[in-house]
Amino acid sequence: MVSYCPICGKPVYFGERKRSLGRDYHQLCLKCHKCNRQLNAGQHAEHDEKPYCSHCYVKMFGPRGNR
Repeated sequence: MVSYCPICGKPVYFGERKRSLGRDYHQLCLKCHKCNRQLNAGQHAEHDEKPYCSHCYVKMFGPRGNR
């Protein structure tokens, strides 16, 4: 079964996939939507189905005291 990368929309084959938060990504597609930092599988947050590094996620969507 072939899945599709939620970032680029292209097929993700087993040998090239990075599985994170229940989705399959290409390794190069799994990066922060804001700062483009490369992310590790399972070590990021999502908002509106877009991946963010912890720093950008807290800065953009966290409590107002962290901005």
